[in-house]
Order: sequence, then structure tokens, then C-alpha cells
Amino acid sequence: MLFVFALSTWAESPKQTETSGRSMPQGPLGDVVRLGQTIVNETGTHPLSKSYVGNALSCRSCHLNGGTHPKAASFLNIATPYPAWSPREQRVITLEDRALNCFMRSMNGTRPPNGSEVSVAITTYITWLSKGEAMGMNPSRPLGPNHVQPLTIDPSTADRERGETLYADHCAHCHGDAGEGSDDGPPVWGDESYNDGAGLARNAKLASWLKVAMPLDDPYLTEQQSLDVAAYINSHSRPKFILEEHLPTPDRMGEYNGQEPPK
Repeated sequence: MLFVFALSTWAESPKQTETSGRSMPQGPLGDVVRLGQTIVNETGTHPLSKSYVGNALSCRSCHLNGGTHPKAASFLNIATPYPAWSPREQRVITLEDRALNCFMRSMNGTRPPNGSEVSVAITTYITWLSKGEAMGMNPSRPLGPNHVQPLTIDPSTADRERGETLYADHCAHCHGDAGEGSDDGPPVWGDESYNDGAGLARNAKLASWLKVAMPLDDPYLTEQQSLDVAAYINSHSRPKFILEEHLPTPDRMGEYNGQEPPK
């Protein structure tokens, strides 16, 4: 079973000129869209973005098929709800804010500067995938029309022991008995995986993603199985998120005025 994330062994993104009926812009704008697409698929190795990544993950690890998967953390039409209210940061955030914060949490790295080439390219690509759609401006939370649907079962029913058996039977051959990853799948816990500030560090969030995304191209887990596996994975150690350790130096940050919620 190919599990939580994608690595270079998965199919490389095509050199797209059209996605979901959206034609690629001409000239320099189209060049930036294509650059953003490349960075999304090669975040950890691309020369413009690799210095901001602190683990073995890339944007496409969660946003499958370069964000064009219709259910697995899809980028399709995701620019439409922004600017949006963010309960986690207790302020209105932009699409750029949301993309850059993933570097700090899911990729356990450093937040690229606002307006940097990396930031502009990624958000230009994501915005292209919303071309032609109406603006929504979500006043409740930064979720778009194709966001991963929450579980319909109680997250407190998670069973780590069942999850351990499921992981051993379906996941360990790609992700390792100790979650260390392999050529076929990246680490799912430990220093090279997402930190405890990432959304996937919450069992319900990870489980809802697993339900629609894994195994790749043939998701078959039930909600309960997804929840059990998520609980097992998240019972292991991973980096602790300390905001100050993931921000760039003040002269390169632009401005970050989010507020961490009370612990």
C-alpha cells in the first residue's frame, strides 16, 4: 500500500499546457505557472525551494498529482476562498500565507519570504488551477470547494493496536517497519516526516486524507481503518513545532502576524 506521501518514484508531473480545461497563459506569466508546477512536484530537490524544506516531503506529498487530484488535498479551485479567516492563526490569511505556512509545518522547514520567487511561483500555479471560478472569501476557515471531507465517525474510536496490524499488513513494505520510508514511500514518522504542528498530526485530519488518497489510485480503506492507521502513525515521535525555529530572519520574512492558539 502506497501510503501518506508521494516521492520521486511516483509519476512525474507532465509538462502541462492545459489542466481541467484551463489553458496555460502565454509569455512570462505562463513561465511562472510552469515554474510553480515544477516546484510543487520537486519541492525538496528544486534549487529554488530545497533550502526551505526540512524533511523528505514535497508539496505533492499531500497534494497528489501536483494538486490536480480531485479529492486528495486538491488545489483545483483552492484559490477561490482566499483571503480567508484562519482559526489557527486568528487572523485573515492570503493564499500566499497558507502556502508558505506549509513549509513550516508539513515540510518542517523554514517559511520562504513573502514575495520570493518560490512563493510567487507556487501561488501563481495554484491560482491558475482556479482560473475562471468565482471568488468565495471563506469567513470561517481556509477551505476550498474540493477540500478533504471530514470523517463521519467519532475520532475517539481510533484503535492504535488495530492500526498497527493494518500498517504492518498494508503499509510497511513501502514505508518501513519503523516508519523510516523507502524508495517507494517516504517516512511517516520520525525526523524526516511532518512535525506535530502539521494538520496531519491530528488523527482525524490524517484519517480523512487517507480515506480518499490511499492506496494511490485505488483508495479502499474504510473510515475506521483510516482512523486506526492514523492513530498508530501519530502515536510515534516526530519533530516538535516551535514557531520561532521555522521563521526566516526578520530582514527576509516580510511580515508574519499570525497568533499561535493557546496550548
